[in-house]
Amino acid sequence: MWFYEKKLQYPAKVGRANLRMAKYLITQYGGPDGELAASLRYLTQRYTMPTGQAKAILTDIGTEELAHLEIIATLVYKLMDRSTVGEIEAAGLGAYYADHDKALYYVNGESVPWTAAYIQSKGDPVADLHEDMAAEEKARATYEWLINLSDDPDLNDTLKFLRQREIVHFQRFGETLQLVQEHLDSKRVY
Repeated sequence: MWFYEKKLQYPAKVGRANLRMAKYLITQYGGPDGELAASLRYLTQRYTMPTGQAKAILTDIGTEELAHLEIIATLVYKLMDRSTVGEIEAAGLGAYYADHDKALYYVNGESVPWTAAYIQSKGDPVADLHEDMAAEEKARATYEWLINLSDDPDLNDTLKFLRQREIVHFQRFGETLQLVQEHLDSKRVY
């Protein structure tokens, strides 16, 4: 179904290990407005879209969100690289370490596990596309706040790329909403 190229969509760069930023960034891995929730939302909602074009857009964006999940995982891993247990504990990640060591796990910034309650699939294409546009705006805002928390130019470069993709996805969902509404409003003659 897909061709997998063994490289990230965009380089996941960090200037140095930074456990504080790893703790903040993990919310984009498994938090309510993160990449996992976005991907699953779109890849589920695509089935009830009324046109092939709408289905394709949700499939494309849902798949791209999986690529973003991979970037976030790489960033978190790099931010935790070579940290000691004492450093992990001092950064407030002791409980996370006790459960997962340095392995990635789907949690938000407070270590609350991911839940399917983060996503919605209503079956109404207009409602779902509005949900998707809101999700993209929340993710964009989260990336903006993560950039504000970071003093690492390399990390910020990657976060700015991801923030920009959220803006593009919002625009694509807006275009899709318009197409779907036109389709639903059109008269059908059989």
